[in-house]
Amino acid sequence: MQSATDADARNAVSTALLAELRSHVQPDRVLTKGPEYARAAALFNAAVDVRPSVVVRCASTADVQAAVRASRHHGVPLSVRGGGHDFWGRAFRPGGLVLDLTGMREVRVDVDHRYATVGGGALSSDVVSAAERVGLSAVTGTAGSVGMVGLTLGGGYGPLLGQFGLAADNLLGAEVVLADGSRVNTDADHHPDLFWALRGGGGNFGVVTSARIRLHPVPTVVSGTILYPIAQSAGILADLGGILQDSPDELTVDVGFLPGPDGRPTVYVAPTWSGDLEAGNAENGPVRALARLGTPVLAEMGPVARSATLAATDAMFPPGRMGAIRTRTVQSVSSSIASVLDRAAQEFTSPFSAIVWHQFHGAATRPPLGSTAFGRREPHLMVELISMWENGQSNGHVGRGDGSSPHLRWLEELHAALEPFSLPGGYVNFLGPETPDQVANSYGPNTRRLLDVKSAVDPDAVFAATPLPVATADGADSTLV
Repeated sequence: MQSATDADARNAVSTALLAELRSHVQPDRVLTKGPEYARAAALFNAAVDVRPSVVVRCASTADVQAAVRASRHHGVPLSVRGGGHDFWGRAFRPGGLVLDLTGMREVRVDVDHRYATVGGGALSSDVVSAAERVGLSAVTGTAGSVGMVGLTLGGGYGPLLGQFGLAADNLLGAEVVLADGSRVNTDADHHPDLFWALRGGGGNFGVVTSARIRLHPVPTVVSGTILYPIAQSAGILADLGGILQDSPDELTVDVGFLPGPDGRPTVYVAPTWSGDLEAGNAENGPVRALARLGTPVLAEMGPVARSATLAATDAMFPPGRMGAIRTRTVQSVSSSIASVLDRAAQEFTSPFSAIVWHQFHGAATRPPLGSTAFGRREPHLMVELISMWENGQSNGHVGRGDGSSPHLRWLEELHAALEPFSLPGGYVNFLGPETPDQVANSYGPNTRRLLDVKSAVDPDAVFAATPLPVATADGADSTLV
């Protein structure tokens, strides 16, 4: 039991922290309670059961600098909220101070040089919509509500990956507030080690208050959704294996299992063609061929704005549900893997869960492994295992190890069943403390350099956005920051 003296000291520090913050940041943007605080403390995943002590709604880099210095001065844990989409809720730390960047969503497009300068709180949909208005687009993931900066720092698989690489490969530079509150601008010529680490190493090195993102002239793609009955899955997946292996850079295909319109599980195929629209939309072209692998229950394809594809994914996975995620990396979907996934899909515990694998090919495979911090460049499939359920259906909470939830049991059993077929490591944006073995292997030969950059710019480990391996006494890399 804490003494009254301990409690008084803690309250005094809290009062002093708030006083310091409000002397540098507009007072009504320093939140500790009330409706505005409640809104700021709500994340995408309702299963996150973490509440910060203070939310600072930053409107400028100066606000970020002041809040970083105040948190360090008073010894308060620090975290950063961009899109708030992380399944573990790492935008918050218990009793901590949150730098809420959701007010920093400005997107400025340089049409002539084909890049966008985006605020640290900009969503993927903000960037795509701004670029679309001038005939351009950005490399993003599949959802518009995901923060653009967080996605990019962790790597960023997405439907333009084959043509233009990872989101991280399209980062041109960034403004970063470091752990001491100083501000630096980094790119290939300025603070190059930090710039290297930001491209795949996650938000573990500072607060990215703005980023310069390369844009591409593909505001419209040929895309759509094809659903096949799960009874056809063996043949469909066998055919898709060859198609994915030989697909051109312009065609990137997400594949998986989703509950269909009638609640029964289906095989999900979501192609995106980012090349010539006429060729991509041709009846005998590569996109429409994907609807002839069997007898689909749904096949909707055609030219569509990228903003519309992002909105469609957001509609499938709205905020406010409870959920958890795991990931595996495989070279291909063999018949053994297909059997595991088929069985798991037939045992979905919720109509909101999904299994999706994302193709890593083409342009994303061409940068040398050491050119960015991202830890894998050979062709592969990143498997996303998502368990989601309505708030109130069960008492399973992220981080509690609550074995009473059938949804979490389904997820952990599937994750374990895939282990014998999986490559070491995993996609860091989808890794958490439950999988230290995957974390330890996520950066491969880039691990040592990444940890050296971390030690140089954040020796006290102030920032911990996504998991990093840490060096043990014998020089091995094993656990989490």
